[in-house]
Amino acid sequence: MIRVVVVDDDFMVAKVHGGYVARTPGFEVVGVAHNGADALRLVRELRPDLVLLDVYLPDLDGLTVLRELRGLADDVDVIVITAATDVETVRRAMRGGVLHYLIKPFEYAALRDQLAHFAALDRRLGGLASAGQADVDEVFGARPRRALPKGLSTQTADLVEGVLRERPDGVSASECAAVTELARVSARRYLEHFVGTGRAEVRLKYGGAGRPERLYVWRG
Repeated sequence: MIRVVVVDDDFMVAKVHGGYVARTPGFEVVGVAHNGADALRLVRELRPDLVLLDVYLPDLDGLTVLRELRGLADDVDVIVITAATDVETVRRAMRGGVLHYLIKPFEYAALRDQLAHFAALDRRLGGLASAGQADVDEVFGARPRRALPKGLSTQTADLVEGVLRERPDGVSASECAAVTELARVSARRYLEHFVGTGRAEVRLKYGGAGRPERLYVWRG
């Protein structure tokens, strides 16, 4: 499980964002902070993998917290979640090495896609003994990704890819939809895209009466 600390001064907003994280497969909330000091304390004590960090906090602003986090011996990844839209704040967050910057308010799908992207990068780096230039380019977003058909997003494709990788015996469109919380027709579009690009294959599972079930198997 990827362990997450949620930081937001608004108790209800923190609860909502924590609920979003808990709904996402492979993630769990291990701590919630409502000010900068508690955020730093929780990161030191719990050593999470990821922090969802608000900018507007009652004591330290989020960018100061970010700077302090970068000074810790055990580094942690950060996604900024804030209502701040001024360019200077965005620029400072980027310079602080955040993975992404989400502007409030947003729907669950926006955070889910970023969490899925984070999980995909974590899996990719975790499976490498050493990184070649192509691996580094993909992690930092410098290498063009395979073009997706209109209506498909890179982040959701990463989410579906993660399900395929975790189920080497194959997954049906219905099972994929249940895990990713996509509509079945949407899950199938992504699965069929992977088949069409040669990254997955279809195997037929024969059971009782009726048509055989299509199982999608990752090939890479």
